Amino acid sequence: MKTSRPTTRRELLHIALATAAGSLPVLGRAQGIDTVKVLAGFAAGGTVDTLARRVAAHLNGGYAKAAVVDNRTGAGGQIAISALKAAAPDGATLLATPMSMLGIYPHTYKKLPYDPVADLAPVSLGVVFDMGFAVGPQVPASVKTVPEFLEWCKANPTNANFGSPAPGSVPHFVGELIGRAGKVDLRHVGFRGSQPAILDMLGGQIASVSAPVGEFLPHLGGGKARLLATSGATRNKFVPGTSTLVEQGLKDLVFGEWFAFYLPGKASPDAVQKAHAAIHAALADPGVVSGLAAMGLEARSSTPAELAALLKADTEKWGPIVKAIGFTAES
Repeated sequence: MKTSRPTTRRELLHIALATAAGSLPVLGRAQGIDTVKVLAGFAAGGTVDTLARRVAAHLNGGYAKAAVVDNRTGAGGQIAISALKAAAPDGATLLATPMSMLGIYPHTYKKLPYDPVADLAPVSLGVVFDMGFAVGPQVPASVKTVPEFLEWCKANPTNANFGSPAPGSVPHFVGELIGRAGKVDLRHVGFRGSQPAILDMLGGQIASVSAPVGEFLPHLGGGKARLLATSGATRNKFVPGTSTLVEQGLKDLVFGEWFAFYLPGKASPDAVQKAHAAIHAALADPGVVSGLAAMGLEARSSTPAELAALLKADTEKWGPIVKAIGFTAES
C-alpha cells in the first residue's frame, strides 16, 4: 500500500489560489474566451463603431483575453447581423447595432436574412441619443433653421436632398418627415454609415444629412457643417445651443434611438448573463462614459428582458410611421 506524504506549504498555496480563482466573479477573469469579436455594421469612426470600440476595450483582459472590433459594413447593417446569426453561440461574438435594423427593417423589407427576435439574444442597451439635421457648404450661410432650409429647397429643387447612414433607418425617416412637414420633395441618399454621408455633405455633393447628433460633433468647429436642429423632446445636452425641431415649429417630430448589444440567438442564459455583466460594468466605467459623451452618446445599460421589451415597443411604434410614409426597401 502506498503511503501519502504530507502536503507542502507550496502545494497548499496553489490549492488556495486555485480555489480563490474559482470563486472570482465573472468580470475578474476571462471565461475561457480567447478573443471576443464585437461586430459593427457601420464604418470606423462613426457612433456604432465608437460604442463597439469603447466597450471592447473594457472587455479586453476580463471577459476575454483579447477583444477586437470587426466592421462588417453594407446592406444598411444587415451584413453584421447576418454574421452574428452565423456565429457560434459561445459568447465569443457580440453585435453592436442600432435599433433601426431590428425594429424598423421588418416593416420595410419583404424578407430579411435574419429574424430580429429568434436569431438575436438581447444582452444590454448600450447608448441612447437624438438625431441631428445639418447642412453643408452647398447651402448658404444665411440658412440657420430647418424651416429656412426647406424654403431654400423650394427655391432650389435640384439641390433638395439629404443623406442618412442607411435607407430605412431612424435618421432616414426623420429626414423624410422633415421634408413632408415642409411640403418639399427632399430626396434621400443612403450611405454606408453617417461619416461617409457627412463627408459628401462637407464636399458639396449633397446638401444636408440626418444622422445621430454625435456624428456631427467632430465637424462643427470648422464652419462647413452647420447643425440646424435636433430631434429630442428637449434640447440635446451635447449641443444645447441648437434648438429642437419642435421649437422650430415641427411639432410632432420627436424621435430618438438606441444602440444595443446582442449575442447569437441560441446563446445560453449563462452566456447572456456573463456578457451582460461585462457590458454593464463597461458602461458604468467613467472613461467609457466620457468617451461616448464625446460622440454625443449617453451611456445606458439595461437587463436583457428590458432590452427585449424596448425592441418590441419600438417595432410596434414604427410600423404605422413607415406605412404612412410609404417607404419600402424596394422603393
